[in-house]
Amino acid sequence: MPDTGTTASQLSPEVREALATGRPVVALESTIIAHGLPRPRNLAVAEELEGLVRSGGAVPATVAVLDGRPRVGLDKDELARVARDDSVRKLGHRDLAPAIATGASGATTVSATAFLAARAGIRVFATGGLGGVHRGWAETQDESADLRLLARTRITVVCAGVKSILDVPATLQRLETLGVPLLGYGTDLFPGFYLSSSGEPVDWTVRTPEEVAAVMGAQDALGGPAAAIVVANPVPEADQLDPALHDRVLTEALAACAERGVSGQAVTPFLLDLLMRRTGGASLEANLAAVRGNVRLAARIAVAAARKNGAWAEGARTEGAG
Repeated sequence: MPDTGTTASQLSPEVREALATGRPVVALESTIIAHGLPRPRNLAVAEELEGLVRSGGAVPATVAVLDGRPRVGLDKDELARVARDDSVRKLGHRDLAPAIATGASGATTVSATAFLAARAGIRVFATGGLGGVHRGWAETQDESADLRLLARTRITVVCAGVKSILDVPATLQRLETLGVPLLGYGTDLFPGFYLSSSGEPVDWTVRTPEEVAAVMGAQDALGGPAAAIVVANPVPEADQLDPALHDRVLTEALAACAERGVSGQAVTPFLLDLLMRRTGGASLEANLAAVRGNVRLAARIAVAAARKNGAWAEGARTEGAG
């Protein structure tokens, strides 16, 4: 159920009504808007992704923090502000309390989005790729906050795997250790973010939104520790980055990172920027293709879960999608 305290007061009217009436809602992160895409394309993509959720019969809830207030669901002006305002920071889960206390504005990462969305009562979240265990973890102990947050947050996350600049096998092992269920959607191989496959196997494969909703229901019935469900949805092969180009440029980017001594939080943006430039923007297009597919699937899962819960009917779907 939605939180009736401070978070509920920061839901958009549309999202609040949808949650109160059992209509399907899909959470969307805002870092891709503020920090992941060039202007003015970022705003166009943000509007496109919300439109994809609506066309799938669900209500979009883009998440951000504006002037120290967590917002779950943005209106057009707020979405434009996130896309255009240079002062908008990048906020992970650990940054939320300082941002709220200081009145800051920020775009939310996977960890912050999942936390705020789940607290509001949203069960489905679409993103591009998760963070994970970084290469060279034995020396740096560098691991994304996404993993631990997902281990204690009851939300279903639709993603295209984890970013290929990470240590994918170590990330999968970490998800297993943390008890986070992992479902391959229509695949028995874990997606490779820019690529349809990382080559790593997954233990469970589902093929319909209804099967995902059934897993969500079984998880609720079991009780126990709260944890996310990760639905790994491959980018279509026709839209993936050329695998040979990906491997060559990633090798070059990792070498450049080591040569320049880039470390800590600077590693991911450095590598992703180099990949985009050295692939002539092809990596960005593959990323966007993955995000679009994840958003479409998330809407279908949210609809299936709402139907399974019996709180939402086809007539409500028609009314909400209009």
